[in-house]
Amino acid sequence: MLSDDLIAQLDARAAAARRSRSDLIREAIERYLTDDPAAAIDAAIVDSYTRIPQDEDFGAAWAARTSIESEPWEDPR
Repeated sequence: MLSDDLIAQLDARAAAARRSRSDLIREAIERYLTDDPAAAIDAAIVDSYTRIPQDEDFGAAWAARTSIESEPWEDPR
């Protein structure tokens, strides 16, 4: 059930947009049913990896740098 306050807000928005209450409710329901945050996140990840593919050697290069940095190198002087 919609509260009187919610209906008043809906009617005010519909009047300002010169649309019917039913039209606004229909649009809100359509947006609700098609809005899938998980799908949007998945699409963004796929898009980013498509534009900039993952460097296959990234993990190996990081491991090598970390290993070298942690070595107790002696001062050659």
